[in-house]
Amino acid sequence: MTRRTWTLLVSLGLAVMLGLLGAFATVPYVALRPGPTFDTLGVVAGKTVVDIRGTQIYPTSGHLNMTTVSVVDNVTLYTALALWVSGQSELVPRDEIFPPELSEQQVEKQNQQMFRDSESNAKAAALHYLGYPVDVVTGQVLPRGAANGKLIAGDRLLALDGHEVRTAQQAVDLLASSRPGQLVHVRFQRGDTSPQEAVITLGPGAQPGRGYLGVGLTEKPDVPFTVTINLGDIGGPSAGLMFALAVVDKLTPGALAGNTFVAGTGEITTAGQVGAIGGIPLKMIRAREAGATVFLVPADNCAEAVQRAPAGLRLVRVSTLTDAVHALDAIRAGQQPPRC
Repeated sequence: MTRRTWTLLVSLGLAVMLGLLGAFATVPYVALRPGPTFDTLGVVAGKTVVDIRGTQIYPTSGHLNMTTVSVVDNVTLYTALALWVSGQSELVPRDEIFPPELSEQQVEKQNQQMFRDSESNAKAAALHYLGYPVDVVTGQVLPRGAANGKLIAGDRLLALDGHEVRTAQQAVDLLASSRPGQLVHVRFQRGDTSPQEAVITLGPGAQPGRGYLGVGLTEKPDVPFTVTINLGDIGGPSAGLMFALAVVDKLTPGALAGNTFVAGTGEITTAGQVGAIGGIPLKMIRAREAGATVFLVPADNCAEAVQRAPAGLRLVRVSTLTDAVHALDAIRAGQQPPRC
């Protein structure tokens, strides 16, 4: 066998090995791609996405689409290159999506909980915007927290040191200048029983020198009707803004979107503040493919969104639920809303 033949055989072997390596060896990255988009005013899998019962609802039109990002794991070298070249995917270190200290099941459970929280926050934000009363209730009570043994999950918080509590943020603000070891008089209601009083010695927490009750707080609308969000198998908190808009739209006369195809994204607090999210370039791609002409962008995402906006998609800047409602009012009236 000649030297040239050996060289060709070795080269061929190396090429096969590299080909197999590229085809089967995974890289420490995951791919983010445009995920499905759903109209929060519509029906998915036979169920109304935002279902309100027990009160009058009003006709809607147009679209208020929430947007998502899909995660592709176990990415091979060749797949990574193909996705990168496509321009419709992003590669991020796997540890950013799947922290090494958590199992994949724990990450999935965490994402599902964030989605449930986004649903709860959206309902509270919408009903708060519309002027309905809300109750501030305790969520998780930390086993070693100051309130352990005195408060339980589901207790309605009425007052702190004689100051009436009407929102979760108000409770946080009332304790902002407190110190560990400080006594706080807590008035609360458990179920249908009469209001009770408890004196709690505040403990330490995340911020050194500040006193904490050691409970999570959330807001539960006090309304004689039900709002149910039916959309499973979705994770993360970024659908909150669009869910809240759908609730507002159905409970008020006139159609928020008019005949416009509006899509958007944004985490929302119970007070209606809209927070930044990840993957916005990918969400805009899918929104435009679905037919959206307007995209609601959290203010802190505007700089990134402007750089990657698809042609024909108008970007509207929002910082609060109120901003979003007013922007849609302006669009229906033929006026210019705040833009990124």
